Amino acid sequence: NTAGRTMNRGITRSVAMLSSSVVLTGLLAFNIHTSEPVEAFPSAVVSRSSLPTSKYLTSRLAAEKRPGNPFQTLFGDIASSLTSSISGGSMNNSNLAELDTILMSMVSSSWEDIRSDLESKQTPEERAFRSNVEKGIGLASPLNKIRLFDESNKEEDIRVTLYRDHASWCPYCQKVWMFLEEKKIPYRVEKINMRCYGEKPASFQRLQPSGAIPVAIIDGKTLNQSNDIIYTLEQLFTGGDHKPMLPSQDDTSKRMQAQKLLRLERSIFSAWMNWLTGSARSKGSFINVLNEVENELNASDGDFFLGETVTLVDCMFAPFLERMAASMTFFKGFQIRVPKGAKTDYPAINKWFDAMETLESYTLTKGCYYSHCWDLPPQLGGCTFEDGGEISENAINGERLPDGSRGSWELPLEPHLGGVEPDWDWCGGEDVAKREAVERISFNHAAIVSFASRGAGSKGLIPYSAPLADPNAVPNEAVKPSVDACLRIVSLALLNGVDAVNEDLDKIVGTLSKQGGSQHVENVVASLAYLRDRIGVPRDMRLPAARQLRAHINYVISKML
Repeated sequence: NTAGRTMNRGITRSVAMLSSSVVLTGLLAFNIHTSEPVEAFPSAVVSRSSLPTSKYLTSRLAAEKRPGNPFQTLFGDIASSLTSSISGGSMNNSNLAELDTILMSMVSSSWEDIRSDLESKQTPEERAFRSNVEKGIGLASPLNKIRLFDESNKEEDIRVTLYRDHASWCPYCQKVWMFLEEKKIPYRVEKINMRCYGEKPASFQRLQPSGAIPVAIIDGKTLNQSNDIIYTLEQLFTGGDHKPMLPSQDDTSKRMQAQKLLRLERSIFSAWMNWLTGSARSKGSFINVLNEVENELNASDGDFFLGETVTLVDCMFAPFLERMAASMTFFKGFQIRVPKGAKTDYPAINKWFDAMETLESYTLTKGCYYSHCWDLPPQLGGCTFEDGGEISENAINGERLPDGSRGSWELPLEPHLGGVEPDWDWCGGEDVAKREAVERISFNHAAIVSFASRGAGSKGLIPYSAPLADPNAVPNEAVKPSVDACLRIVSLALLNGVDAVNEDLDKIVGTLSKQGGSQHVENVVASLAYLRDRIGVPRDMRLPAARQLRAHINYVISKML
């Protein structure tokens, strides 16, 4: 029953935690310049004898534990961190060296070749991506450390520093981030660890003793509440490119409506928390408030809450409506957001989402269902599952499509995840998504290989509460060359199609089995699955690219199994 499927840590505590700006965790750092990715999130290595073959093709996290109670296996994880092996199985060093040499010759394309192939296929804008990120110009990215928007702004003139979460998923950080982008206010970014997967630096603790984020320094003044930050930005940055985000002082009616809507935003937040962390008894209350939101949007004279243009009110609603759409589907089987043309009880809310997705400020910060549904529980102390949500849960976790025909993380990808999560059509076509995935892997391939190899390594001490979190995990050095070869195959398949790599892939699989043995193959599969499960949206890439990468990794895994 529902009570047996999770442990609710208490509605009051849950609401207090998220209301105090405790944020959502991140996944793998695909884009850092250091030698090792940060924020590693491992799961235990499970032998094939205890984990069915099919479960290697779905989320390893889902196979091991559902994201209901993040503390359920804490002590078990401590034990496994003491006993996990980081060996290469039965292979000795000479055998490993021989295998590495063979693998090097089997994949004809080096990472440099892959980058060259990618660049030949990229658009001019795509080729300028890294340079623009460094300069803080062009299209925005979660990777930006500074944001100037265009070259008319100078770094030395920046007046705002935003401290936000590494993972790009904190709802309170998201609304400030969106607001800065929508008003085109130049800013610096400092990224801070979350307690559920790492320690906060002492320098930040001195700035913000509670550790809560976001924090902003504006003209030398420190502000540590998201709403205070937003209202200060609205007051200080006016004229020119800095468009107003509230109705004018003269428009008394619109300003009163804005206040009414902001109260409604807090009401829908509370109703969501009560049902998400509680029982079906709270469902009716949530639906009643959601209907109020639907009615307000339906009565608007435009697609946004206050009319035809986005305002501060939309920025306040966006992070939570986004997470409601994901979590209600996953945990409760209650669908708010639907693909275009599908029947829904909430057409105005869906129309509002469509309008938001025309804004670069929103699409930059938008997360996916998988990321939200695995990161909400450790922040809230637990979320409760209800009967009826299994179909969506399985689709989001990659286990199977709603029609049960095949895995939802398998090629060819089913549009809209079989109706569960609308596609991000605004990102461009399938080829754009594939190039984005290859760009992220190839740019930081050595660190990503090391990160993935943690899947066959040992857990860190002491484990953190988030199922995805283990920044101190130790990679299995013995599998790195094999994982590297497999990821080059994945990249080539993304660029040129799976048919172009099948011959090389078959040779690699045969060699791994013959030269490495079953345990080595097991370790490589565990490493690839570990990486696949930790592709973060939006931090690492957008959802279409993440779906393509997960599916192509699964293609390689399926050949090994």
